[in-house]
Order: sequence, then C-alpha cells, then structure tokens
Amino acid sequence: MFEDVFLPIMIVGMLFIGLPWIIFHYITKWKTQATLTVPDERLLEELHEAARRLDDRICTIERIMSAEDPAWRDKCISSDRLRDQNLLGRADELLAEHEALLDRKKER
Repeated sequence: MFEDVFLPIMIVGMLFIGLPWIIFHYITKWKTQATLTVPDERLLEELHEAARRLDDRICTIERIMSAEDPAWRDKCISSDRLRDQNLLGRADELLAEHEALLDRKKER
C-alpha cells in the first residue's frame, strides 16, 4: 500500500518541482555566463590598445623600410611565395603517402 501511494507522489514531485528547478537553474547559469564580466571588458580594452600600438609600430617600420629600400615588399612577397610553394609541394607528398597507406590497409 505504501508503494502504491509513494510512487505517484514521487513522479508528481519530480515533474512539477524537480524538472522546473533543473531547467530554471541551468537557464540562470546560462544567462550569467553569457555576459562579459568587468575584468573581461577591461582585458578586451587592454588587448585592443595593445593591437592599436602594434599596428602603429608596424606602419612606422614599413615607412622606414620603404624609405631605405622601395622594393622590399616585392622581395618579401617573392620569398613568401617560394616558401608557400615548397610547403604545398610537401603537403601534396604527405597526402599521397597517406592515401597509399590507406589503400594498403584496404587491400588487407
């Protein structure tokens, strides 16, 4: 008799008290984590200021480099392009090796 009464009370309690409590608990947690805290905003401001200063420094260095050697950009671009082509060639070789290994495994 006790089990016949206890089980429905437990089910009703879980549905009308436990389930909403869990849902509202996680909704509250989600809303508090969705906003930036004051230290986060301060950190973002500091990072933005550091990025702006670095951008100014890069512009200064580019002006100095352009004054000393106007063709410096072309030299950098051509060396970067050569390095990228070498990296792409190596990536193609590795991909071909990988595919060959996969084919060998499939044959077994």
